[in-house]
Amino acid sequence: MQLDLSGRHALVCGASQGIGRACAIELALLGASVTALARRREVLASLVDSLPCSHDTQHHGFIVADAGDTDALRAHVETLVVDAPVHILVNNSGGPPPGGIVDATAQEFLDALRRHLLANHALVQAVLPGMRNAGWGRIVNIISTSVKEPIPGIGVSNTTRGAVASWAKTLAGELAPLGITVNNVLPGSTHTPRIEQLVAALAQKSGRSEQDVQQEMAAEIPMGRFADPSETAAAVAFLASPAASYITGVSLPVDGGRIRSL
Repeated sequence: MQLDLSGRHALVCGASQGIGRACAIELALLGASVTALARRREVLASLVDSLPCSHDTQHHGFIVADAGDTDALRAHVETLVVDAPVHILVNNSGGPPPGGIVDATAQEFLDALRRHLLANHALVQAVLPGMRNAGWGRIVNIISTSVKEPIPGIGVSNTTRGAVASWAKTLAGELAPLGITVNNVLPGSTHTPRIEQLVAALAQKSGRSEQDVQQEMAAEIPMGRFADPSETAAAVAFLASPAASYITGVSLPVDGGRIRSL
């Protein structure tokens, strides 16, 4: 199976922690040059210094940017691709704050859509010329299992993730003739700062301990545990590889079997 990404350049968003960081490491291990994008300069610099380099043509770097500022985000990436076209784009951004949907404000929806749907779209438009010239590209969006089954207590996130999934499915059809695939990875409960935030919110709302909430969540998963970010990153890396050349427009749950529907 061909997994080698030597000669490819990957832009990984949200790379300072969690799943994004794990993706940057995994893609570098497969030989890709990686540009890590997030808001924290010191963390990104440390990550880039630690990424493996297995050959002379493999070079890593970082961009400090905020997904909420889509104009600046696009400008940063358009500057990057002048000298280093991007072949692999991993769209990944922290989810909106938890909360029910009934009381959500219009601004909360707008902020979430900007950080996810609009940021993803701006990035695709910035990297697409390089993918088109290469006749090869991989776009992988890290979303959530909520696009299959809405998750209670994160109404704005459920709505936004669903919009991104529909956008990606449409984009996949348009880009397939160009040799560019578009797929979604749907993480389930994963050991990240995001899950810690959700556990804390549920514990506060229910009056239970965070340990009890986490144990209850884990009990709903057939594998009986949360995922490690590296397990999600492995799915992303496969979809980014030559081996996944005929896979596009799919939403792949990486959830330990929690989603019960086909």
